[in-house]
Amino acid sequence: MNAEKIIVVTGASSGFGALTVRALARAGHTVYAGIRETGGRNAPAVADLAQYAQSNGVDLRPIELDVSSQTSADDALAEITHAHGRLDVVVHNAGHMVLGPAEAFTPEQIGQVYDTNVLGTQRVNRAALPYMRRQNEGLLVWVGSSSTRGGCPPFLGPYFAAKAAMDALAVSYAGELIRFGVETAIVVPGAYTEGTNHFLHAGRPDDAERAAAYDEKYASLMDDVNVRLAGLLPPTADVAEVAEAIVRVVDMPAGTRPLRIHVDPSRDGSEVVSAVADRIRTDFFRRIGLDDLLTPGSSL
Repeated sequence: MNAEKIIVVTGASSGFGALTVRALARAGHTVYAGIRETGGRNAPAVADLAQYAQSNGVDLRPIELDVSSQTSADDALAEITHAHGRLDVVVHNAGHMVLGPAEAFTPEQIGQVYDTNVLGTQRVNRAALPYMRRQNEGLLVWVGSSSTRGGCPPFLGPYFAAKAAMDALAVSYAGELIRFGVETAIVVPGAYTEGTNHFLHAGRPDDAERAAAYDEKYASLMDDVNVRLAGLLPPTADVAEVAEAIVRVVDMPAGTRPLRIHVDPSRDGSEVVSAVADRIRTDFFRRIGLDDLLTPGSSL
């Protein structure tokens, strides 16, 4: 068994996050499931986690963590590091999807999408990285999206844009943290349409009048975009594959982790485009003498 790690996963009440905390705990790690409103609307999820931990004899602990609040992130990470004296892995999983014509979302709505998917990671990093840098070791796992570079349908624009921004931030962090011994891995799921609440809980545009203007030509497309995506998935596709990929990268020895791990049974092309983009980044860094930022732990 791999050495036990102290891990926090954001957005762990459902979907990828709920699967991931359970899989990491089964692998022998101490796992904090970051969940907001643990005493309110997510109390049932907290109870399920406690029951799972007891039934399976694993160390899985819910913790109040709202990525939209710097105070919440600071308090959660302080509690974890005070209890254990270290922090080994942060899994950036919290996210929110929206569905509808991009024009019909107000700027404030799009700002909220970025707040959850991008600024939330920054808040957690600012809370976690001082501990990791002092340790001279650690791992950030970013749960991205194949939409960042693969074939992506319309009417998910604000979400796709936010995931692309998160990906760019993760790549920058990879080079900025490697000299501190903190590694970066981006796990890139495809469009799993079952096993998560992405489509069920997707936000809708506030500007109903502008949204209605698109109905004449696009209503059927918006109504069945998830059906079209589901049609690309083979019968064997299982959303638990994403959690298993995260466990594998966490358990890899330091210095051997690739920058990206694709988990995309629909094969939308993201892996192909990312391979080219990451190779160009590697070549560029070598040309400007930054080879030491391209250790196996930060880039392939």
